[in-house]
Amino acid sequence: MSYELRAMITAVDLAKVVAAEVPTARVIGLAQGLALIPMTDQLYDTVADPERPALPGFTHFPGGFGHRLGAWSQAGPIAYVEAEYFGGVGSQCAAVWLDGKIDFGPIGTGEPSRAPLIDTPISQALRRLGAQKADRGDEFDAVGLLRHRHLTDWLVG
Repeated sequence: MSYELRAMITAVDLAKVVAAEVPTARVIGLAQGLALIPMTDQLYDTVADPERPALPGFTHFPGGFGHRLGAWSQAGPIAYVEAEYFGGVGSQCAAVWLDGKIDFGPIGTGEPSRAPLIDTPISQALRRLGAQKADRGDEFDAVGLLRHRHLTDWLVG
């Protein structure tokens, strides 16, 4: 089985601000008052600035996008996360912007691994957004990031 995720995650109200500014952004509700905005190809093309650098550690981070995340983070924390797994092997990377700058990360799992992660980069980022883990599992599970396994599935329901 595979799993892929490339998205911004933030509070629902801030996600709506992002979507109002960038019409190609689609807001999808998660648990615990958070929302996900998938980094679709169309959104990537809209927010990318080829004259500015991408953020190291990520594989699908648009050039110059950190500047926009910094601007939005003046209103509250916003995370950018990536995860990719296939056949149980994969990696994650996450960063959180707050008050105009990177507050956490980017932190990644490094080389793709089959080993289970105790405290994944995405769960750490989610905690900085206020997420709390459930009785079983972690913040990743608690906010509903296992609802869909593929990026395109988030867009259809």
